[in-house]
Amino acid sequence: MPRSISQRNGSMDLRHLRYFLRVADEMHFGRAAQRLGISQPPLSKQIRALEDELGVKLFDRTSRRVRLTEAGRLFEPEARRALEQADRAARIARLAHSAEIGRLGLGFTTSGPFIPFVARALHRFRRTYPDVELILREQGRDEQIEGVLSRQLDIGIVRDYRTPVLPDGVVAQCLQQEEMILAVRDDHWLARRPQPPRIADLRDEPLVLYGPPNGTGFTEHFFALCEEAGFVPKIAHEARSLATLLGLVSAGFGPTIIAQSMARLHVDNVVNRSFAAPSPSSLWLVHGEELSPTGAAFRRTILEERDGEAEAGAA
Repeated sequence: MPRSISQRNGSMDLRHLRYFLRVADEMHFGRAAQRLGISQPPLSKQIRALEDELGVKLFDRTSRRVRLTEAGRLFEPEARRALEQADRAARIARLAHSAEIGRLGLGFTTSGPFIPFVARALHRFRRTYPDVELILREQGRDEQIEGVLSRQLDIGIVRDYRTPVLPDGVVAQCLQQEEMILAVRDDHWLARRPQPPRIADLRDEPLVLYGPPNGTGFTEHFFALCEEAGFVPKIAHEARSLATLLGLVSAGFGPTIIAQSMARLHVDNVVNRSFAAPSPSSLWLVHGEELSPTGAAFRRTILEERDGEAEAGAA
């Protein structure tokens, strides 16, 4: 059998393989040259160069006919497979470059999918890039940043009341700001009072809050506001999921703090109230300085959806 196929200097030029296969298909150098769009002498020269590199004759040539030698006959299917694989590799590379295939690792805070432009971006991305493997992870801020740093995630959507502290190679962009909302059982005094609640009103209230890691960033913001108001909040229970958090509020275990986007959820016996002095919580997009094609495509999608929503609201 001939030696392995690759490129020059002991490896094979793919152009030689295409020339060889065209002659093998036509069994005529003149017709093969015409199909290839070259003259016959250069084609004959390239076939001889291929034979010299392999150290075998691939064709028996006479003035009347051309036919494959035994070596040529066995070489032909291998050459076809090599070209098909090379074409497939090139096609995959082009598809990956255009984000049509590949993988997108996306982390998000619990409230992320409840934000309209985030939900629209996810829907649009799945529809536009159906062959991209989408890996979604609901994680807290620090877990997402670590995931981006280790490249397990391409992009994270995190909450923080200030620009997140990031390691080298990771960048952040603010997506939006939204109010913190008090979620409280409808028979609680803060639900019945006509005046909007203040952070100071929670001084003596047992609270239900997100525990780490999901509450990181958002809960830190609330603690900072309590410190400004001169008290340390009393935590009656910590919840790791949104369902548990709101379920405990509904059961009367205490109020909680949620992002405004979560106020669109309806839970029996729970009302949502805006604070007298709004204190925005920020949503951030975090990713590496160099994004993968799929990461760049999602970043472009979510920013377009956010900007479109802002333009519609301003109209």
